[in-house]
Formats: sequence, structure tokens, C-alpha cells
Amino acid sequence: MTADAASPAGAQEPLAFNLVVMGVSGSGKSTAGAALADRFDTDFIEGDQLHPAANVAKMAAGTPLDDNDRLPWLKAIGRRMAEADDAAKGIVVACSSLKRSYRDILRAATRRPVIFIFLDGSHALLKERMLTRTSHFMPPSLLDSQLATLERPTEDEDFIRIDLDGDIDAELEAAADAIAARPLAG
Repeated sequence: MTADAASPAGAQEPLAFNLVVMGVSGSGKSTAGAALADRFDTDFIEGDQLHPAANVAKMAAGTPLDDNDRLPWLKAIGRRMAEADDAAKGIVVACSSLKRSYRDILRAATRRPVIFIFLDGSHALLKERMLTRTSHFMPPSLLDSQLATLERPTEDEDFIRIDLDGDIDAELEAAADAIAARPLAG
């Protein structure tokens, strides 16, 4: 989403949902999450910043995380989402949310409805992105383990898929427009 596409502050209703931008490492969660937070004039939580130091060290050493490693991290993100429940508007979070059980933890942590924005791209594109980024603890060697862990959202989950191999800006803009048009579910 380009800066020109963002709505001016105050020009739209407050975000009634929490948005979780999900996908494997290298999919662009931070960039998309920041753009959505800007679009909806709300707070952005970078989930990677909430990883325990042991998780960061493990990933930096090229060792994949397991469910036990991820649980404290998911709970920390859930706590941040819950803290925002009483705010006037929802928040945007970047979190890989690779498994349905992880998404269930995040959904259960907040009173607000949660919409997952699934950034989905080809292996080749994701690998290229990981190889070209700098100063991130996740090495490209962990991409395959993340893809093996990924459980794609299913039709009974509230999600919007963004095809990273397509026109990302257009898809992100369409996703934001769809979110803005949604009535708050009762």
C-alpha cells in the first residue's frame, strides 16, 4: 500500500477489529502491518520484538522453534492484544501465526474480533526476500522448516489472503478496503 492510499487521520471509523498479519519469515509482515496500522491510524505491534532472548538465539543459530518455544511468545503477543481491548480502536500485529492452534491462542486473548491477513508467496520469492534482507535474526536456512510448520488458514477462520507473487500494493489496498467495509460482528 502506498502512502498516497492511506486515509487521512480522522477520515474513517476506528478499526473495530484486531488485525494479525501472518506468514512465514520473509513474507513482509512488518511492512504490511505498518502500512495497515497507518491506514487505520492505530498501533502496530511487531511480534518479533516480543520473542524471548532464547528464541532469538535459537533461530539465529539456525535451529527451528517448536511449539514449546513459541508458546511464551504467543502468550506475550496475546497479552499485548488484550491490553488494547479497552482502547477506542483495534490494533495491528505482525506474528507468523503458522499453526491454527497459534491463531486460536491469539483469538482467545482478546475480546475484539481478529482478522488474519495471510501473506502467501512462492518458495522462490520468499527465499529471495530472505536472502536480500539485512539485520534480521532469522536465517534463510529456516524457511523450509517454517513452510513445513505452516497450516494455511481454512474457510472457517476469518482471514484475507494476499498473494505476494501478484501486485502486493493492490492486494494490500483491496484487503484494507474490505476490512474498512466490514460491519462489526455482534
